[in-house]
Amino acid sequence: MKNTKYSFTSNLNRQPHSGSQVTPDPQLSKYGPKPVAPPGIRTTARDYANPVDYKHPYPTMAQFADLLALRYDANRTRHSYYRQLRLIHQHCQCDPSTITEAQLREYFLFVKLKKHWKPKSIRQALASAKVFFVELLGKPDWTLFSQIRAKDHGTLPAVLTRQQVQALLTHIRLRRYRTPLKLIYCCGLRLSECLGLTIHDIRGKENKLLVRHGKGNKDRLVPLPTPMYEELRRYWAFHRHPLLLFPNVGRGGHDPKVLAERMRKATCPMPHNSLQRLLILARKQLNMPAASVHSLRHSFATHLLEAGAHLHTIQKLLGHAQINSTMVYLHLTHQTSQDALRLVDELCEGLPT
Repeated sequence: MKNTKYSFTSNLNRQPHSGSQVTPDPQLSKYGPKPVAPPGIRTTARDYANPVDYKHPYPTMAQFADLLALRYDANRTRHSYYRQLRLIHQHCQCDPSTITEAQLREYFLFVKLKKHWKPKSIRQALASAKVFFVELLGKPDWTLFSQIRAKDHGTLPAVLTRQQVQALLTHIRLRRYRTPLKLIYCCGLRLSECLGLTIHDIRGKENKLLVRHGKGNKDRLVPLPTPMYEELRRYWAFHRHPLLLFPNVGRGGHDPKVLAERMRKATCPMPHNSLQRLLILARKQLNMPAASVHSLRHSFATHLLEAGAHLHTIQKLLGHAQINSTMVYLHLTHQTSQDALRLVDELCEGLPT
């Protein structure tokens, strides 16, 4: 195989596997052409079907699926909106086109007061209902949509200290699980972004990692630390999958040769719940505060901010569309708390006792 600058496969091993693929000329587009998966291999951690292909209980729901296909590009978004309408019709037990405004109001009271849905879920249900009832059925006079408010509660995300992150990753014994979790922390990735990586997304000589199809279907480049790149080389050298960086482990024996063969022949990335369950188990065994895989991403941003990184730099690395999403980490840094305490102490100086 031709040894190219942009081939992660050739950088991993001086005698690359013959089944690997070389990334085409990256100058063809902003970050290079998107890699084409070999037949039968899925590169997304989760596979969402297009609602157009669902079996629809009512004609209006088929029309709604068509509208979603025209409006949104991501199947995940289409699936989520269609699911919200399906929940409405199942609750009312009728064709959703026959639902009245009073019935819809009763449904939102039910999910808010009885089911205790979080504001994000209520907003998603509201957005789906607007598309269906206002845009598809033409009912703009319904006042319910202007009455519903679902603001976030302002809770801060769980963040681990650097010592807790080190202890947590050290506690996870198996490298096939520890390496993706470590990458999530070192590069501030979302879980789906990490597990969906391919060998073509690693720019080792440039110390960069290409994140494709992030939130909002956006691509971005993030720095890749040299030690992390070397660890990824060793990780891939074990399974040598022709495309996936974190292939599904599957079920079977734990003999290294058998395990490597299973991973080499995997047709999809490692499932989300494998890492989620493992991390929750590890932090409980270490008696750590409630944290999830996503907490590693929050910890990455917080620790960068404490180290002096600019807020806009962190926004770019995380792929946030709005700076307000990044500003939440200002409330989590230890340095900010210390500065505030020092200023408050100064304010108290000279006051009568």
